[in-house]
Amino acid sequence: MEDLKYTIYIGGTPKQVWEALVSPEGTRAIFFGSVLQSTFEVGAPYAYVGPGDDGDETVHVYGTVLAYEPYSLMSYTEHAGPSYRENHAELETRITMELEPMGASTKVTFVNDRWPEGHPSYESTKQSWPMILSNIKSYVETGKTLDLGW
Repeated sequence: MEDLKYTIYIGGTPKQVWEALVSPEGTRAIFFGSVLQSTFEVGAPYAYVGPGDDGDETVHVYGTVLAYEPYSLMSYTEHAGPSYRENHAELETRITMELEPMGASTKVTFVNDRWPEGHPSYESTKQSWPMILSNIKSYVETGKTLDLGW
């Protein structure tokens, strides 16, 4: 399966973009009410937890931190939460986000790779990442998220 790779430019500093990606306020806004839970140490678990099919503590996505360099790089394995796929533990991909200052803006390079053949979420993920990345951009630049009708 083809890697999903996106590059966007956000009118904000790497610190502002980073805070949107990891702070409870930022993740609640851009990831539909979920909070990113982790110690962020390499090898540590992480989970996006928030309202969903299993109540307010639904695990939407989880995995293991592979790299974490504040304001610069975050990489982790990714599994859909247990309520999404019965075989969630087998369906692992990798996500890497790199932030690079560009004047008063930030270049964000986002890669979702290592897709196992036949992954059932590939097509929907391919469609949703541009919306989520646009939501991050809007949030950092305006303090508001997009109304995507979700």
